[in-house]
Amino acid sequence: MALRTTGSVLMVFLWSVAVVLGQNGWSVTYTTQSICTLEGSTVELTCSYIYPRGTVTSTFWFTKMETGVEPEDLGQDPEYAGRLEYHGDKKNGHNLRITDLREKDSATYKFRFITDQTGGRYYGDPGVTLSVTALQVKVTPTRSATSKTLTCSTTCTLTGSPTYIWYKNGQSLYWPTSQQYTFWTSETESYSCAVKGHEDLHSPAVCVQGQSCYRVTYTKRRICVLKGSTVDISCTYLGYKSTTSTFWFRSVKSTPEGLTRDPGYAGRVKYTDKKTWRNEGSSILRITDLIEEDSAEYRFTFKTNNFEWGHSFPGTTLTVTGLQVKVTPAAEGQRTLTCSTTCTLTDNPNPTYIWYKNGQRLDEPTSQQHSSNMLVVWDSSVNIYSCAVEGQEGLHSPVVCFQVKVTPQQFSAYKTLTCSTTCTLTGNPTYIWYKNGQNVQDNSSPMYSISSEDADSYYCAVKGHEELRSPAVCEYSTIVPYSTQQVSCIQAKEKGLTLSIITEQKYIFLLIVNITSIKYLVFYIRWSKEHLSVSQSLW
Repeated sequence: MALRTTGSVLMVFLWSVAVVLGQNGWSVTYTTQSICTLEGSTVELTCSYIYPRGTVTSTFWFTKMETGVEPEDLGQDPEYAGRLEYHGDKKNGHNLRITDLREKDSATYKFRFITDQTGGRYYGDPGVTLSVTALQVKVTPTRSATSKTLTCSTTCTLTGSPTYIWYKNGQSLYWPTSQQYTFWTSETESYSCAVKGHEDLHSPAVCVQGQSCYRVTYTKRRICVLKGSTVDISCTYLGYKSTTSTFWFRSVKSTPEGLTRDPGYAGRVKYTDKKTWRNEGSSILRITDLIEEDSAEYRFTFKTNNFEWGHSFPGTTLTVTGLQVKVTPAAEGQRTLTCSTTCTLTDNPNPTYIWYKNGQRLDEPTSQQHSSNMLVVWDSSVNIYSCAVEGQEGLHSPVVCFQVKVTPQQFSAYKTLTCSTTCTLTGNPTYIWYKNGQNVQDNSSPMYSISSEDADSYYCAVKGHEELRSPAVCEYSTIVPYSTQQVSCIQAKEKGLTLSIITEQKYIFLLIVNITSIKYLVFYIRWSKEHLSVSQSLW
């Protein structure tokens, strides 16, 4: 069933609300019906919806629909691979975010939701019409032979009230800030325009008189690559007169300095310049052994005897990302490992992922899961996992140490709890301790001393990986004197409670688990290779 509007829609701006009313309590509300935005930018389409009964089982956005055919979820469309994200929940609303927009993304986007009721498949009309445009400078003659009018042109009217920025020979102008600009011409000058806040999405520089003028054209506006890899950033340039020098620099430098002189790039930077004519050429900046600190905007400049290309003209933005393994809960007793980057890899937007377990590659040709960016493992796993991208297998993610253990180190007036892992953590981890479920703010070290009379429960985690906390250890416990060796904690469940059981192969232990502030439940545990027996009494 299509849900159609019953009234006129008067507002088309991003903050307007277009309400689509359905029948019998079904409705979809789009935040706006029309958006015009720049190629290369990010857009978020939002909606909310209501339904009278049942449970929503699926939600998605689509652009194409044929009679009698279920629409295709954009999340499954390879054209949007690495650029599309869904946000929201199945009760309140749903947002669609598309990054790195392309002109072919222009379409009408509609939201669809499916419930568990018979016939419970609905979408909202009229949807959101998205128009994606690039900026172009158009030159118009005036009545004066020596002046021109420039227009920062788009194929649709940009949403909102944008402020424009103009560049002359690579240098930004303080004035004007409007879409049009009239000026006295010079045959050597080039102009480009941009929208404030999206300076990296500027128009190509154009000559306002003839085809020969000062200008620089970058091959790519944005590049995303893996940490440890090599990148080539390139441009072409045209000098009205013969060039005398060229160099690349980082935009954050107050005074432009060639990267070959920057000690942070020592031994990692190389320029390759090629001149096709005396005043025309191309340049390639190569950076090897990339680190995340190399993420920046890189600009090119050139000089002639009496000219230097402006330093404020936006160049190529480089983002260096490492692979990261994120851990989220899955089915009971399992967790999902997700291999991710902070940006979409420019030359490999839909990569094949490789998983490693204890340093060994997981290869199962009959299973797709080991080429996916997600891997499901058991909660009790004590293995070490990492991931890589096919073709760049040498650039592993940091390993995930999948189990954290708390170990009592000594038994006297005080006890020292040590937060330990099954592998060595990279970097300098900050530890977090929890007492009775509350964060202990004054301790970030891997060791924590407590009183032997303490009847509280403790567990630990590493900052940034709080979801990988250790099992809780319940103190105020007595160990049967058959063993004086150090012991480890494991988790068990009994009657819906999470219990910490202190074990050591053949020995008998007494563990007291705090149930309330008054009563304690005592478990007598005998563990052997054959079986685990538990008896209890109230103390």
